[in-house]
Amino acid sequence: MKRTPTEIETMMADFESVLRRKGVKVTPQRLEIYRRTAETGDHPDIESIHRRVLRSMPHISLDTVYRALSLFADLGLVCTVRPQARQHVRFDANILPHHHFICERCGATLDFEDRAFDELRIPAAVSALGRVTSRHVELRGLCARCAAVVPASRAARRPAIASPPDRDTVPSPISKTDKEKLTCPTAKRP
Repeated sequence: MKRTPTEIETMMADFESVLRRKGVKVTPQRLEIYRRTAETGDHPDIESIHRRVLRSMPHISLDTVYRALSLFADLGLVCTVRPQARQHVRFDANILPHHHFICERCGATLDFEDRAFDELRIPAAVSALGRVTSRHVELRGLCARCAAVVPASRAARRPAIASPPDRDTVPSPISKTDKEKLTCPTAKRP
């Protein structure tokens, strides 16, 4: 899902505000890396983000992108997602409360919201392990595109591909949420 220009500009303003508040230098490279991560909802990996940034900054290194994304994750500006065990970490600029549906065939990671999941009762066994600060539900199965191609009876026997294609146009059912609820399912919000 591509975000609208207004959504991207709002995210960019919030991004710059957090960097300044935390005393982190706002650089053209950091701005471009975040912009390329924020402009799509496909949860890109570092290599995909690097390719996107190279279009406007042809001399930026993969290491610069890696360090910037690690910083953004530490600041709670992006979330990290690992769709399948053998895949590279992917990044999600959507830090509003949401959950993920992960396709076991192509590796697509799709955002969705569900109030019932947001309000799940924490079992006593989990509470005994420590204090829960956020909830993130991850569902796995076949995305609509893969389900249309692979019959359900054969889908369970087929191995997932190791590296999913770069999907700039994956639809996402995520809706708008009150900005006061800004939290990342996997990272602390500053």
